[in-house]
Amino acid sequence: MKKLNNNFIPYGCQEINQSDIDYVIEVLKSPNLTQGPTVTKFENAISNKVNSKYAIAVNSATSALHLACLSLSLKEGDLLWTSPTSFVASANCALYCGAKVDFVDIDPKTGLISINNLEKKLYKANKEKKLPKILLVVHLAGTSCDMKSIKVLSEKYGFLIIEDASHALGGKYFEDYVGSCRYSSITVFSFHPVKIITTGEGGCLTTNDIEIAKRIFDLRSHGIVKDSKRFVNKQSEPWIYEQQELGFNYRMTDIQAALGISQLKRLDEFVRKRNKILNIYKKLVEDLPLYFLEIPPNIYSSVHLAVINLKSPNRDLHLAIFNELRSKNIGVQIHYIPIHLQPYYRNLGFKRGDFPNAEIYALNAISLPIYPNLDEEIPKKVVKLIENVINNFGDNK
Repeated sequence: MKKLNNNFIPYGCQEINQSDIDYVIEVLKSPNLTQGPTVTKFENAISNKVNSKYAIAVNSATSALHLACLSLSLKEGDLLWTSPTSFVASANCALYCGAKVDFVDIDPKTGLISINNLEKKLYKANKEKKLPKILLVVHLAGTSCDMKSIKVLSEKYGFLIIEDASHALGGKYFEDYVGSCRYSSITVFSFHPVKIITTGEGGCLTTNDIEIAKRIFDLRSHGIVKDSKRFVNKQSEPWIYEQQELGFNYRMTDIQAALGISQLKRLDEFVRKRNKILNIYKKLVEDLPLYFLEIPPNIYSSVHLAVINLKSPNRDLHLAIFNELRSKNIGVQIHYIPIHLQPYYRNLGFKRGDFPNAEIYALNAISLPIYPNLDEEIPKKVVKLIENVINNFGDNK
């Protein structure tokens, strides 16, 4: 979110320092602004950090989600399930492949896919022979879903797992960094400016499967293969390359990768600061009829979002709090309008009432400002404004 004026406080914001600038300038002075060695260095740094075998950088997390689905051969006639509480890209990626989409309702306390709802839906789908090929789980606000339970269900019902970890770089599930792919085929990260680290725009996929990695690597650059050992036609000319699939130009530039390498050096610091700010917020609201999304035990959240909820759903009070904060130049946001209620998805047959937990959550959740360089006095200001609205709400009705 762009700053509207010097007093505007966005819900999220990048932190750029001189080291970031120096890394980018160094690439700008180099021969390779794109398709050079810096992207590979960034990919190696990501895979080393999260302990995955492979990382492939791309131009956005949306592109990464699309490539993840393609690499698992999602196609027309297949079905992908995901969370309704996410950005639309988490579902759109299946439609890009010609597949169909359905959703699994959330646990309103965490905002994450409900394991209980997932198990019930799988049991019913198995009887009806309508099981998904892929379950795309969403680590909302930086908190990992219950991957062990999901993995057990995947082995029972035969679906593949993609982790949409756009919010969760630097977070952990038990002792594993999100992105290690211990319980999934692929993990996707976003490097948009409001995310944990930024490359401007950009994304990345991690995997431990070499065949998946090879296919993603090819598809991100038009489906072109340059390794002569993999050629269909055995030719000896040194300039030969082959297009073996219909791919895309989803490449990341070396300029973006340089910024990512520099930002990644401060990843742990960024996540520590975000957790510190969230804890400040939590202490400030202890006596108010509010709660923050729960972070389950054994999960270390990267805290991409600080999502406050009303303990007793009240649409009018929710709107009053939102409007008051916006009127004071505090750029709060709703994460998210349930995907199935978007006009495009309603035209596909979804309707209000299909996923009630996600719908109620959206009417009571507000994302408050949180980012590493946020002044620690801001949470006090934000919570005081919320408290005033709550205290005066009955008088204004």
